[in-house]
Amino acid sequence: MDQIQMKDKAEYVHSVFESIAEEYDKMNNVISFGSHVAWRNYTMKQMNIQPGHTALDVACGTGDWTIALAQAVGEEGRVVGLDFSQNMLDVGAYKVANAGVGNRIKLVNADAMNLPYEDNSFDFATIGFALRNVPDVQRVLDEMARVVKPGGKVVSLEVSKPPFIPYRKLFYLYFYKILPLVAKWTVNKYEEYAWLPQSLTNFPDSRELAHMFQKAGLDPVQVKLFMGGVSALHIGTKQ
Repeated sequence: MDQIQMKDKAEYVHSVFESIAEEYDKMNNVISFGSHVAWRNYTMKQMNIQPGHTALDVACGTGDWTIALAQAVGEEGRVVGLDFSQNMLDVGAYKVANAGVGNRIKLVNADAMNLPYEDNSFDFATIGFALRNVPDVQRVLDEMARVVKPGGKVVSLEVSKPPFIPYRKLFYLYFYKILPLVAKWTVNKYEEYAWLPQSLTNFPDSRELAHMFQKAGLDPVQVKLFMGGVSALHIGTKQ
């Protein structure tokens, strides 16, 4: 993807997420049939976060994972939730305040492609259901690997492509054709949710993504598929 295409994608994605911020949480539940919470809970157990740890939640959206991280790191820890959509962060700020963890969370409007942090700054860097929307997946993984400490972990939870082809075709029928109609009925947004499934088209499958983690200097890479591969967890440890 050349620079102009990346810029166009970044601008389009930004406009989409600015426009769907208010309905984002409701649609996440619809899209995953509520399973995304269980997937995140499983991921948190695998991460084994300890009190006092630091974490960066990249493309944090409305902050659900940011809040969960803050609860795990405790009073001594700190968490940054970073997103390029101010509307998403505004919804997130309200949720952070309600959760009572505002003293250990900082919400930052910034670009996942150019993280505004020094090398080796965090114990964890996470990204949930957003990696497929970035202009350059490898660049974001490189940046996330850069800002975690040696021995730290980069964690991605993302929609994926089921390995079993008949099941993949069934999932694609739901994701590409039915989901946009559900979005139209549920939140009266069709175009935005018709685009979101398209973001999976050129996104690497779970095996390819594991190789990209390794290319970023993350090894070993732990991979877990959920519901036959409609979602995938990748956890890479910085060498």
